[in-house]
Amino acid sequence: MLDGTPEPAGLPDGEEGLEDLLRRLAPQVLGALMRRHGTLDTCEDAVQEALLAAATQWPKDGTPDNPYGWLLTVATRRLVDWVRSDSARRRREDTDALDAPLAAPPADEPRTSDDSLTLLFLCCHPALSPPSQIALTLRAVGGLTTAEIARGFLVPEATMAQRISRAKQSIRKAGATFALPPPGEREERLRAVLHALYLMLNEGHTTTAGPWLQRHDLTRDALRLTRLLHRLLPDDGEVAGLLALILLTEARRDARTREDGSLIPLAEQDRGRWNREFIAEGVALTTETLARTSRLGPYQIQAAIAALHDEAPAAEETDWPQILALFQLLETIAPGPMVTLNRAVAVAMVHGPQAGLEVLDPLESDERMARHHRLHAVRAHLLEMSGRPDDALESYRTAARYATSAPEKHYLEGRAGALT
Repeated sequence: MLDGTPEPAGLPDGEEGLEDLLRRLAPQVLGALMRRHGTLDTCEDAVQEALLAAATQWPKDGTPDNPYGWLLTVATRRLVDWVRSDSARRRREDTDALDAPLAAPPADEPRTSDDSLTLLFLCCHPALSPPSQIALTLRAVGGLTTAEIARGFLVPEATMAQRISRAKQSIRKAGATFALPPPGEREERLRAVLHALYLMLNEGHTTTAGPWLQRHDLTRDALRLTRLLHRLLPDDGEVAGLLALILLTEARRDARTREDGSLIPLAEQDRGRWNREFIAEGVALTTETLARTSRLGPYQIQAAIAALHDEAPAAEETDWPQILALFQLLETIAPGPMVTLNRAVAVAMVHGPQAGLEVLDPLESDERMARHHRLHAVRAHLLEMSGRPDDALESYRTAARYATSAPEKHYLEGRAGALT
């Protein structure tokens, strides 16, 4: 999260669109299909074909009364067709997971919330490396495209496609079952689950590409799944910390854009539009967790930072010294270029923009950041604060050139235009 830095605009609320509906239902259908019939790779292929059929037919014929039941039935039929084909028989030789009868379920069959949570833990199977666990979770549960996941990991799309494909094969070879992990494995897999949910929050809060600043479907799913996880593990401090962070971040959603979709920076937002219920819940969770946790984790610290922003009555009353102290602690226990980037902003707010610019200098040699628009956007912001408009103009232009999200690109171009 880049609290306190320029942030670019958002998907309007209202009736759920077809794409949002399909993205929301996909993991539910996938979970139900796997609970009955098969392995992750086979079932996801079937679900993807059902989604493609829906995207083609529903705009012409109308959305069915029970879209979930429609998708589940079509996906099941695809599995039936594959089992009867030669290629499906070869698949079946590799796994016993398709031994269950492939009967289409009733269209009105009730869904269980545990399916999505079970799917989360399955995607974080110990047979996978942590990066593969996270990538597969974002694909199967979060509904992100391979390109979106690749941008989040700062790798080429082809590399990410191979990683996801190998992850599915590894889960199949490991003989994983569609069930919650036993207590002995839960801690290891929980770390990857939390990271995946955190990346869902980040992508939903500020999308890496596309016409909108925010994707409410992802932040809604991240919140829903983290609530489920918190109910399952109510005493885990990092689960509570992530839930608090999501609530405190989502609280500002409606105030981040104007009616035309253009960005409103954090310092200029109408704080009366912030969701006070979310803030109260997030602050309470953060306070309770910090009071009973002997060892802080990164999500608890980020939640504390978000709480300081959300509790400030006005931007000028933000407790930047405390935020800086928390970022310094975060950089100690979970170092990374994005944490350093955020710390640079806090340093600038406490010690002046030149001090913040000095924190940024080492990031120039980081291959992951040199061509990342956020580094240049923060640099431009601090240069502008320090009274160096010509240098700021060049950095804004560089940031706009690297930006892949249309709202961010437009915002950065607008900042550059204002300086000219």
